[in-house]
Order: sequence, then C-alpha cells, then structure tokens
Amino acid sequence: MPDYTRHQKKIIERYYDRRDEIMLGKLQEIVTELYLAETQAKRDQLWKRAEKAMTALKVPDTIAQHILTQAKPEILAKNVRQWREDARKPPR
Repeated sequence: MPDYTRHQKKIIERYYDRRDEIMLGKLQEIVTELYLAETQAKRDQLWKRAEKAMTALKVPDTIAQHILTQAKPEILAKNVRQWREDARKPPR
C-alpha cells in the first residue's frame, strides 16, 4: 500500500465517511439521465450503473431486483427519495 500524506489520508477518509451520500447523489443523477435517455442502449447502461450504486449502498437484494426488473425511473426515484430521508434521520 502506498504511503499517503496526511492530507491525502484525510481526503480518503472523508470520501468513505460520505460514501452513502455520494452514492445516493449518483442514483439521483441516474434517475434524471433515465428520464432523458433517448435510446434503449443508453437506458440499459444507466440501469447497470444503478445496480452498482445500489450494491454499494447495500440495498436489500429483493428491493434492488424489484426496481431493476420493473425498470421504471419513477420507482427508482421514489426509493432514492425514501433512502435520502432515512439517511437524514438521526441514529437512535
């Protein structure tokens, strides 16, 4: 493992501290792109990216598969909105 400067270590640490928030932001962007996608090939590519982001977020497999099989941006958008609200709630 390469030696990182203290500054680089802090950047890496902050990235991993905010990884869920970053993935939710990426999913929001994917939803927008899905609505604007003009070709099926582009939509397929976006759904693959959405699958990777949901895996990184540790979304339960049954929920992720339901979203992916339906392949409707509005279902993904609704779930992303709910996940964002859940992330903002203070832990108990």
